[in-house]
Amino acid sequence: MSKNILVEFSNAMADAAEIAGRSTVMVDARHRFPASGIAFAKDLILTADHVIERDEDIKVTLADGTVMAARLVGRDPGTDLAVLKLDRPEAAPAQVSETPARVGQFVLAVGRPSTSGIQSSFGTINSIGGPVRTGRGSMLEGYIKTDVVSYPGFSGGPLVNGDGTIFGINTSGFGNNGAITIPADIALKIAETLAKHGKIKRGFLGIRSQIVELTADAKSALKREQSTGLLLVGLEPNSPAGKGGLLVGDILVGVAGESAADQDDLFVRLSGDVVGKSVAIDILRGGKLESINVLIGER
Repeated sequence: MSKNILVEFSNAMADAAEIAGRSTVMVDARHRFPASGIAFAKDLILTADHVIERDEDIKVTLADGTVMAARLVGRDPGTDLAVLKLDRPEAAPAQVSETPARVGQFVLAVGRPSTSGIQSSFGTINSIGGPVRTGRGSMLEGYIKTDVVSYPGFSGGPLVNGDGTIFGINTSGFGNNGAITIPADIALKIAETLAKHGKIKRGFLGIRSQIVELTADAKSALKREQSTGLLLVGLEPNSPAGKGGLLVGDILVGVAGESAADQDDLFVRLSGDVVGKSVAIDILRGGKLESINVLIGER
């Protein structure tokens, strides 16, 4: 008998849902409507921040039906991510896909919105992009958009590759932007910071700027492909930028050797570990490239 490719494909996707479902949990932290979460360690659950409506009496249901108490150890409304710590290390951590997501791939959204088991939705990846502003004073370095249906309670669950590994965490918490997936590498980096520190630090220079085109000489001085920079048109009183020696008229072109071609680039460069540290800010002053160390403030 000849093989039925559709049956094989269908079975493969069902297997993928089952594999991902082992690390997909139910998160009960809001009135009436549980949501989903992903185990990224035996005692740590990553979920969507907007589904955590209470800080106490949080319950997590594992794949085998075990109900465990959990406490909130960190949250970041800007990226709509939160981390819960289980009373006991009994969860099965998810496996992240070793291959990057690609536009056109078949994927599954998996959720565990009830005690009856996992649910899934099938579709394809429509686009991959970033960085993008979230509308919550934050920036996502990247995102994945799909045409899978995000059913109630799917927020916090994984986007699943055909082998059962995960591409990222799904959320519908960004309002008009619709449901998106935060890529696993970005989400897990945020999750690790939340687990350690409880929040995400975001840097502050205290500048007003506008994008300007770089001259040919300026591009040559940078020794990298970058066509724009940020002209400083104002400094806030007692700002980190002013205290560090930046001046109105400087063109900011980089942070710690990484390009800053526009405000979105700068936002990304000032997030995370640079807060509270002296960091080299690359500027063009009088047509010459200079590096000035500035103590980055916290937003």
